[in-house]
Amino acid sequence: MTSPLNTSVAPPSAVRWTPRLWGTLLVLCAAMFLDALDVSMVGVALPSIGTDLDLSTSTLQWIVSGYILGYGGLLLLGGRTADLLGRRQVFLIALGVFAVASLLGGLVDSGPLLIASRFVKGLSAAFTAPAGLSIITTTFAEGPLRNRALSIYTTCAATGFSMGLVLSGLLTEASWRLTMLLPAPIALIALLAGLKLLPRSEREKDHNGYDIPGAVLGTASMLLLVFTVVQAPEVGWASARTLLSFLAVAVLLTVFVRVERRSPGPLIRLGVLRSGNQIRAQLGALAFFGSYVGFQFLTTLYMQSLLGWSALHTALAFLPAGALVAVSSTKVGSIVDRFGTPRLIATGFALMVVGYALFLRVNLDPVYAAVILPSMLLIGAACALVFPSLNIQATNGVEDHEQGMVSGLLNTSVQVGGAIFLAVVTAVVTAQAPEHATPQAVLDSYRPGLMVVTGVAVAGLLITLTGLRTRRTPQSVVVARSTTQEAERVPVRD
Repeated sequence: MTSPLNTSVAPPSAVRWTPRLWGTLLVLCAAMFLDALDVSMVGVALPSIGTDLDLSTSTLQWIVSGYILGYGGLLLLGGRTADLLGRRQVFLIALGVFAVASLLGGLVDSGPLLIASRFVKGLSAAFTAPAGLSIITTTFAEGPLRNRALSIYTTCAATGFSMGLVLSGLLTEASWRLTMLLPAPIALIALLAGLKLLPRSEREKDHNGYDIPGAVLGTASMLLLVFTVVQAPEVGWASARTLLSFLAVAVLLTVFVRVERRSPGPLIRLGVLRSGNQIRAQLGALAFFGSYVGFQFLTTLYMQSLLGWSALHTALAFLPAGALVAVSSTKVGSIVDRFGTPRLIATGFALMVVGYALFLRVNLDPVYAAVILPSMLLIGAACALVFPSLNIQATNGVEDHEQGMVSGLLNTSVQVGGAIFLAVVTAVVTAQAPEHATPQAVLDSYRPGLMVVTGVAVAGLLITLTGLRTRRTPQSVVVARSTTQEAERVPVRD
């Protein structure tokens, strides 16, 4: 065998991942797993939290919304900070903050303190998510190697979400505090492993200073947008407060764009959005997560409020979708290599549309296997195709020093899409629900919300269809190396 620095070309399948490379990926997957686990667990625990801490419904909402506010509001800043200050450093510090906030969240005896801990957890996730994704995209070369890594990464997200649903039902039976405390030891283990395994990343040396005005304006506009959308169903979409807040968001975003155009080192380089694939990935993320969050919200209400199912029963009903994603997502990388991301995203959105449409058939006495299960399986297959493909499409062709920025932008699209469309679905359902409704009337009020969810998925499909291409692009092959990056890509012509 030749020297370890030999650059002879080897097919991707022949490249063996070292234990250290696997360890790096597992640490990053653990953070994504925690994020999905935390999001899915807290919803089931809300009634117990409200009873124990004597919280009103509006206060309980902020246990969820506080996390969304911190997460969605600071993702742009988190992504660019990872590029400028070092991805490894930012990831590990934020993961440590996440562990501490999880511990505090399980120990507090006050609603405001619990909400504050949730906001801090969301804030830390706003830094771990883009930093983790950009570590993957800078460690694994673009092409089959990165596609495989990203498919494993998204599998961990689906597994975390599915396990969170089941664990929340079990843990809440003992104490809601366990659902808050569980992420803390997992985050601590991931942090200790990350200190040893994550590759060291240098700060961006050639940047033109820190875009402080852009960071302030970008963060303020995202925080205000998420806050306004979350509050709109409660205070009214047409209220003066909501309209003035949206106007303020528009003003802040306009000034932000002007600042970014003139800044020598912008928080977001607007030129990256000139790529059609990039725009379709961002809009696809909005539609994908926005429609799914709205669907999950309505389906949970339907199962628990109308059918009288327990939290655990409801979690098990969702489990086939998550299990399908967990089993199949690892195969998506090789499928992307063959068919490309646009075709997979379009296929996934088509499956999602059919799954949502089929769920409109539900009634007050459904046969799970015949009515609900087909929708869950179709939606699970859709998530397995769409989520990893969106990550691959958004990060392909982007220079290493901008991977954090693009990762933050993609995660912002995901979170803002979830916040906006959940608020819209909530408003539609609330407007349709009569004061003293029969169960059938309540179910009928859910159907317009489900139609909105289906419509958002249709919009995602139409956006994706505009990007279908028949021409082939140059592929990448992998060269084995023994350096910290473990592999290098060499472009070759077909």
